[in-house]
Amino acid sequence: MSAQSLGIVGPGHGPGGSPLAIAISPVLTGRDAFALMREKIVAAAPGSRLILVNAEGHADESVDEVEVLLRGWSLGGDPLDRLVGRAPKMRWIHSVSVGVESLLTPCVRLRGLTVTNGRGVFDRPIAEYVLTMMLAICRRLPGLLELQRERTWQPLEARELGQLTIGLLGLGGIGSEVARLVRPFGARVVAIRRHPESAPIEGVEVLGGLEALSPLLSVSDLVVLALPLTAETEVLINDESLAAAKPGAWLINVARGGLVDERALLIALRSGPLGGAVLDTFHDEPLAETSPFYRLANCIVTPHTSWSSAQALDRTMDVFCDNLRRYCAGEPLKHVVDPALGY
Repeated sequence: MSAQSLGIVGPGHGPGGSPLAIAISPVLTGRDAFALMREKIVAAAPGSRLILVNAEGHADESVDEVEVLLRGWSLGGDPLDRLVGRAPKMRWIHSVSVGVESLLTPCVRLRGLTVTNGRGVFDRPIAEYVLTMMLAICRRLPGLLELQRERTWQPLEARELGQLTIGLLGLGGIGSEVARLVRPFGARVVAIRRHPESAPIEGVEVLGGLEALSPLLSVSDLVVLALPLTAETEVLINDESLAAAKPGAWLINVARGGLVDERALLIALRSGPLGGAVLDTFHDEPLAETSPFYRLANCIVTPHTSWSSAQALDRTMDVFCDNLRRYCAGEPLKHVVDPALGY
């Protein structure tokens, strides 16, 4: 029996426990998506007023009555704090992205705001991106494309994915989905996770927690970064850890640029032990035109696009609106972030 059926409503000051106002910063496809989102939000929280907020945290009207913020990637840091400071009734922020390191600002922490994230929304497209890149590496696609540009007919010996060892740094939604997609290929899959004692995942050997990073790197041909960025994981990939990597291994980063010491990575790509890297995220984005990563023959650079999917907006709205209904009904929210852990 739901809370609403028992006559319980949520903390909102609008009709039936709905928020008086919901602020929305550019989400995925930007302002053009607003018309597509309005119908679902209004159905989930009847009577709530919707207010658009730009990337600088400014709105065309007062945000005094805003109780909920649907926050897109472009709103972070100082602009977010400015918005929160002008919204005294704000209680809950939902982040479109899974990573919330730029959202857990001192102001958000001080106010004790509830933060939820888009857990599960991007698992499938990111895992498919990883699988695509793994197969491209095995089939020597970067080299073949270079030969095409040179108009050179030269076969290159490939490897089979099933003969390799895949190392997963993180077994959350993304890591688990990668493991599921590669299972039919027969590759050995090893992983590290924050809680090694958690329920096992079929076909995955858990080597331990972060202390098992070096053993994982030493046996992995393909290493996938799928960890949240926290104080514990910042620059986890550095000179010391890269020295333990298996010669010729490839690193695939679909998590956060802050996990990697980019200077150390450049050295490892130029001089070994790494054979190459697929980088979808960087410490500073967009990546500067002068970045040496663009010029490395053994590096595939993509513009933080591993999450991209035609279904992403629909999934995002489904997750947010499900929580919005819960908020209106006074029920516990899903995907609540622990500020102490950072995810």
